[in-house]
Amino acid sequence: MTIKDIARMSGVGVATVSRVLNNHPDVSEDTRRRVMAVVEEQGFQPNTNARHLKQQTSASIAIIVKGTMNMLFADLVERCQQLLQDAGRDAAVYYLDEDANEVAYAVQLCRERKPLGILFLGGDLEFFQAAFAQITVPCVLLTNSAEELAFPNLSSLTTDDEEAACRVVRYLADQGHRNIGVLGGNWSCTQISYRRVQGCQRAFDELGLPFDARRSEPCRYSFSDAYDTTKRLLSRCPELTALFCISDVMAMGAIRAIRDLGRRVPEDISVVGYDGIPLAQFSVPRLTTVRQDTQQLAQQGVDVLLRSIQRPRPPVHGVVPFQLIRGESVAPPRALTH
Repeated sequence: MTIKDIARMSGVGVATVSRVLNNHPDVSEDTRRRVMAVVEEQGFQPNTNARHLKQQTSASIAIIVKGTMNMLFADLVERCQQLLQDAGRDAAVYYLDEDANEVAYAVQLCRERKPLGILFLGGDLEFFQAAFAQITVPCVLLTNSAEELAFPNLSSLTTDDEEAACRVVRYLADQGHRNIGVLGGNWSCTQISYRRVQGCQRAFDELGLPFDARRSEPCRYSFSDAYDTTKRLLSRCPELTALFCISDVMAMGAIRAIRDLGRRVPEDISVVGYDGIPLAQFSVPRLTTVRQDTQQLAQQGVDVLLRSIQRPRPPVHGVVPFQLIRGESVAPPRALTH
């Protein structure tokens, strides 16, 4: 009985089984119960000694994930692990809090585990600027651009977050919305979310709409924080007819808050997310969102890293296309439908 057998019998991916067995937090309770039911039924015993040796080997590649509740990263991790496995490479995954210093962690990891290379899923460029020079192995940053940092061993692949956010605001304006709120993220200029906020501001300027700071509220990438923050924002700005959330997780937390406040989506307030995670297409209503191409991000990121490990070469910095998915969570404001 192997981990692949457990994955097949429980109907999930190998990486998901691995996360359950290692008690990672980014697994739903339903999935965790399903996997553990198979594990107990089959009497499966993970080989902890082998797993420890695998993590210690210098032939492994480290995947450092910034944030434990970001479902986009869960998808990226699974895709990257499968691509690395297909290439005959071992990978060890490390999950950090979204406010943690991923570069300091990577520096320590290089001293203790000596990985051949590192994939960063998410990252704060301020941390890279301050300490990345201590890292000498090839690295790739996914979902943020490191081009301006000009490190010779750091490549990056990302989505054009500013243009995508700009398109969301234009779309809402085309539907007749003028009172648009923005929810989520850390607004430091080195954060991914900052570029999305910049895209919103650009669209507001182009449309001649005021970018009112009162209608914006930062929050963490979590259902519960988005829920609480949405209630606070709508209490302060009850006139809002649309809400752009800079992640799908935030959008779904916001929708629950809106419903609990006695309002309806999209009849009373429209909601747009960002990321295009699979769960967004099963929410009620089905979520309008910006879909990031995780297949391309993972494929190109792994390819760049493996080629850089094989032979030193100049860093690569690329932009992966996005798609605005029109779901059921956006409608014209009520004043325009009566």
